[in-house]
Amino acid sequence: MASCSSCSSASSCASAGHPGGESCIESAMNKQDEMIARRLERIRHKIFVMSGKGGVGKSSVTVNVAAALAHRGFKVGIMDVDIHGPSVPNLLGLPSGIDMNEDNALVPSRYNGNLSVISMDSLLQDRNTAILWRGPKKTAAIRQFLSDVAWGDLDFLFIDSPPGTGDEHMTVLKLIPDALCVAVTTPQEISLADVRKAINFLHHAEGKLLGVVENMSGLVCPHCHTEIDLFKKGGGKELAARYGVPFLGEIPLDPVTVVSADRGVPVVFLDQESAAKEAFLKVADAVAAAAEAGKAAIPPAE
Repeated sequence: MASCSSCSSASSCASAGHPGGESCIESAMNKQDEMIARRLERIRHKIFVMSGKGGVGKSSVTVNVAAALAHRGFKVGIMDVDIHGPSVPNLLGLPSGIDMNEDNALVPSRYNGNLSVISMDSLLQDRNTAILWRGPKKTAAIRQFLSDVAWGDLDFLFIDSPPGTGDEHMTVLKLIPDALCVAVTTPQEISLADVRKAINFLHHAEGKLLGVVENMSGLVCPHCHTEIDLFKKGGGKELAARYGVPFLGEIPLDPVTVVSADRGVPVVFLDQESAAKEAFLKVADAVAAAAEAGKAAIPPAE
């Protein structure tokens, strides 16, 4: 246990002489809150990518839209708060391990000069290790991702979230009240039903919805380039219209996305042109334009 003698607040602390007391913990939390505020002041736009449904491709959308903006010259970070199933480092081909700077702050893993990442996977020696954590530990980890990571000056910080509307989502919205939320869905009703719940969560949590992205929107045949409505199309656009928010774009299923993910290279960084690459670039431009325009709003109740 730490000694009170090393604490700068020892002279005025009600728990002096009893490290770990309630006042001591409150003082530490207040200092961490101050550090979080200082880190966030240097980040222009915080984009919270979410969906009530698993398997809709949130991480793929996060990585490729972030990479597209980095490709456009923006300074971009990705904070992966999917504690139990982090996949961002794999999608970017980043190894485990993380460094600390001279101020003892964590240095996010660099993909290139414009794109950096922090994730639980960055901290694990063995990526097959399961994270057996409940809410308080997950909340503490997210707080540290914001307070202890030297993000520096960023144009965009993308926050990749797990499915649902649980601890991670509530923690992010509490710590980052100006977060702009992007809802990712696939076109079919089984996905839309859960995304509507996520948007309802934003209403109650007073989170700002920037817009909707429809992923897996049709399949582009790699041979004849004909588009097939494999999971239907248009569900995301209808959802955006229903809540009066921008429809940020649609991304088709494309075999190149599987190849790029396995290689750890974002689609937008591949030399070859593809339907997915074109779509991700368009969505990235739409996200940037909507963020700059300040179009996000708390979604209405239904």
